[in-house]
Order: sequence, then structure tokens, then C-alpha cells
Amino acid sequence: MFDNLSNDPGQVWLLIALLALAIFAISILARSIRIVPQAQAYIVQRLGRYSRTLDAGLHLLVPFIDTVRAKVALWEQVVSFAPQSVITSDNLVVEIDTVIYFQVTEPRSAVYEIANYIVGVEQLTVTTLRNVVGTMDLEQTLTSRDQINGQLRGVLDEATGKWGIRVNRVELKTIEPPASIKDSMEKQMRAERDRRAAILTAEGVKQSAILTAEGDKQSAILKAEGSAQARILEAEGQSRAILQVFDAIHEGDADSKLLAYQYLQMLPEIAKTESSKIWFVPTEFTTALKAITAGFGAEGQPKALKAAANRKSTAQKSALGDSAAALAAAKAELKNATDDATSSGRTSGKPFDPEVEKGLK
Repeated sequence: MFDNLSNDPGQVWLLIALLALAIFAISILARSIRIVPQAQAYIVQRLGRYSRTLDAGLHLLVPFIDTVRAKVALWEQVVSFAPQSVITSDNLVVEIDTVIYFQVTEPRSAVYEIANYIVGVEQLTVTTLRNVVGTMDLEQTLTSRDQINGQLRGVLDEATGKWGIRVNRVELKTIEPPASIKDSMEKQMRAERDRRAAILTAEGVKQSAILTAEGDKQSAILKAEGSAQARILEAEGQSRAILQVFDAIHEGDADSKLLAYQYLQMLPEIAKTESSKIWFVPTEFTTALKAITAGFGAEGQPKALKAAANRKSTAQKSALGDSAAALAAAKAELKNATDDATSSGRTSGKPFDPEVEKGLK
């Protein structure tokens, strides 16, 4: 076959023409078919003028007449700009870097309205940031991130609308004040934290003291109430005991003999105490002895008691006469009571002591 082609130059030229025609047809077919990926848009120009925008899918172009001017991404883009020096209202220089979240909504405007929309967004962000931060001091700048973000987004969204771009979010990534200001801020924060710690400690001590005082108060109140209740119950018990004894005495119809006997039983108890050096014998002692002796019969009475009884009865009778006789009878009765007490003390078994009788001991 190649030998025949070498002998016939016309066939060679025919083969070359067919090969060139095939290559040309393939290139035309390639230029006329465009496949647009998802979330992208192609800007098509026809003879140098805007023709149409191709969405995702398969499209046919007129070869050598239609050309693709630009490929525009439609997804949301994130662009971080370099830190920018911004001066605050109190003449402090801070370094602020920003992050922009934007999306192309009109590919035609993004291509034909601005040469490079990313550079345009960056420069617009820097100038707007300086205008916003320039009206704030350092403290407001550090604490008003949301306010700054909102103002930046509003200005950028309005300015980039004619570019076919929608600004979704603007974030201040970092705000770096000068080193000297940072040291002062750290000292201020440390002092503020120390102050808060001291206040919290004082509050704790105060609450502890209050709770302790309340506890002591409640304890004292409960102790006082318990003591009062105990005394009340003890008094009620003694009252009931006295009433029961009183009722028992009245029910038993106790006479003077029983009372005199009880009186005599208490005298040894008084004598048992070590501090009892002197006995004071009351004048009613003779009356008690007379009641006792009367209970056991007159034969067992001491002579002194009989004489005292006779003298007392004589004195009482004479007292009814006149006042002078009554006075003399009273003096005699006092002397007799003294003699009776002395006699009783001697008969009780204790040795007679004249000093005691005179009241010197």
C-alpha cells in the first residue's frame, strides 16, 4: 500500500488532506461542546461581546464565534486578609485581621463590573474597618466585636451589591494592641481578679460569722427554753407533791401530838451538821414537849414541864386582871421560858455550859 502511495503522489496529498480535515473536525467539535461543573458558571462572549451565562450541564457553542470569557465559582468563598494597622480614637495603633465570607450571585456583574472582585472586597474591607474603629477607643474596640462585624457587613454588602457579590459574614479574627498596652491590661486584669478574690473571701467570712452567730443564738434559745421547761416541770412536780402531802395530812386529821413528834424528829438532823455550834431553842419548844407528854400521860412529864405549865396558866389568868399584872406576868413567862429551855438543854444529855446559857458562844 505504501509502495502504491509512493508511486502516486496524488494519493499522498489526498491522505494528508483527509487527516487534516479529521483533526479540524475534532477541534471544532471540542470547541463547540462545553460541560459546566456544578456550582460554576461560564461567561460566553460572541465576537467580543457578552452573549450568555452557561449554568451547570452540557452546552453547545458556535466554533470560532463563541468563546468562554471567564469561569466564575458560585460557592461561598472564605478570604482571610493580612493584618491591617488601624488607629483608634484614643490614638493607639492596633493590628486587626479580618475574614470575609462572600458568594457570587451575578457572574456577569462579577466579571464585567470590576476587574478583580477579591481585591476590591479586600480594599473595601480595610477602608471600612478604619472608618469604624476610628470612632472607638481601645476598650470599645476590644469589647465590641459584634458591633464592628455588623457595621462592616452592612457597608460591604451595600458596596458589593453592584458587583454581583453578597457578603454573608465578616469576622475580626484577631485584635492585637501594642505590647505596652497589653502589659498594662494584664496588670489591670490581675488587680481586678485580686480585688474580686478579696471581696469573695470577705463575703465568705461574713456569711460564716453570721451563720455561727445564728447557730449560737438558736442554741442559747433552745437551752433557755429547755431550762425553763425543766424548772416549770420541777415546780409543777413540787406543787403536786405539796398538794398531795397537804391532802394526806388533812385526810389523816393530824393533831398537835403528831406535829410535835415530827418537830422532835428534825432536831437530831439539825444537830448533825458540823457548823451547828450553838442551839437556839424556840419558846414554842415547851409547848411541843407538853403536847408530847400529854399524849403519853401526865405521869411521865418532867417536874419542870409541869411547873412551867402551871405557871403559864397562872400567868394567863392574872393577865386578864389588869395591865400591870399582865406585864408582870409576861416578864415572868419570859424568865420561865428561859429556865425551861435551860432545863431542857440539860436534860437532853448535853453538858451544861454557862457561857452558852449567857449567849457568849
